[in-house]
Amino acid sequence: MQGASRLKEELTNPSNPQRSTSGVKRSRELRHALLQRKIQDNPFLTDSEIASILGVSIHTVRLDRLALGIPDSRERTRMVAEKVFSTVRSIRSEEVVGELVDVVLGKSGVSILETTQDMTLERTGVVRGHYIFAQADSLAMALVDSDVVLTGLANIKFKRPVKAGEKLICKAEVIRKKGNKYVVLATTRSTSGQVFRGKFVLASLEDSAGVGSAKEGFSG
Repeated sequence: MQGASRLKEELTNPSNPQRSTSGVKRSRELRHALLQRKIQDNPFLTDSEIASILGVSIHTVRLDRLALGIPDSRERTRMVAEKVFSTVRSIRSEEVVGELVDVVLGKSGVSILETTQDMTLERTGVVRGHYIFAQADSLAMALVDSDVVLTGLANIKFKRPVKAGEKLICKAEVIRKKGNKYVVLATTRSTSGQVFRGKFVLASLEDSAGVGSAKEGFSG
């Protein structure tokens, strides 16, 4: 953050001697270097978040990204998700709600969902709950290293309404495994705090009967 503070001072202080042509160029080069470093550290940062860190406008961040050939946060998230998804067996990419950005099979994972206007209730502008649930449920399924996985039980709680434009980060952890059953704890947060939590019980049904054995998979 020290570099970002120095950059902000150079860009905003009109009496700063660095505000010559060479100084402006130096500030731009410093800003570019900081932008690249921040995105390398966290590829999921939005233009708005980067602008706040660097103390510049969102428009400046977008121009800098274009100059450096850096895609926007949605594309960066998608690229990370493509790499992560290669290890997942239990669910297809088109069936996942959100983007899987980190998965350790049998242990834990992270999903990011960029909420949009078409996910909301028209009258209230609140994101429909099934999107938030499905993000957590699909992440929980992805953690199970099996070709056939079904959710048998979900104990969930919505903590507060979510508006379009909020970025939801869901983190899930396998907290217990017994036989073919997995218990997964998932929590979803936005920048303003926790919005959802849930405990899922899933079953791996890897046998010749496949989905037909679902009843037996959850019994006991």
